[in-house]
Amino acid sequence: MLTSLRRVACILSWVGWVGSVGSAWGETVALQGMLGTRALLIVDGNAPKGVAVGDSYLGVKVLSTTSDSAVVEVNGQRLTLRLGESPGHVGANGPRPVGGKIVLTASSGGHFVTSGSINGQTAQFMVDTGATLVAIGSNDADRMSINYRDGQPIRTGTANGVGLAWKIKLSSVRIADVELRDVDAVVTLQPMSQVLLGNSFLNRFQMRRDSDQMTLERRY
Repeated sequence: MLTSLRRVACILSWVGWVGSVGSAWGETVALQGMLGTRALLIVDGNAPKGVAVGDSYLGVKVLSTTSDSAVVEVNGQRLTLRLGESPGHVGANGPRPVGGKIVLTASSGGHFVTSGSINGQTAQFMVDTGATLVAIGSNDADRMSINYRDGQPIRTGTANGVGLAWKIKLSSVRIADVELRDVDAVVTLQPMSQVLLGNSFLNRFQMRRDSDQMTLERRY
């Protein structure tokens, strides 16, 4: 009962649109939450409405739902909306995220550091072009409730020698309004002060540096 109340409270307190699309007609649709198997949709700024699978609301048909996503059809095009996902557009080339650019400024130490989130949990990142994967210390992974021990055990080289780590896939890595899904990462037993933003994230962007500013522009 308490879990159900918390879910309802979470939906009621949700602010803003967490997934949206624009069609050729200028229509927008947003997934604001889930009410059981019904998708709580906002269409063109109208009041939220719970829509069951197979039903339509203002031209948006719900095809299927999970606990945190809904597949909808808008003007003949399908789009998967997920809670916490960046907005998307429906156009001639199908859905894609709106958020496509990250601009970072170097710290006094010359590093590019920024805040964001992993799987919806806050994280502090530092760009590391020498890292193959996004790297997370076990201290941060535990705080973010990442079940890394269910991942693939591997050995990694550290300053203290060879250590045990786990290769995993992150559901979501988000910085500002840019979000990537299914990002390869590694969790090390060694605690880390920041999450290293390695090439499993960076390679999905075109990178440009101008003096103390770095721009990451999403590849499509």
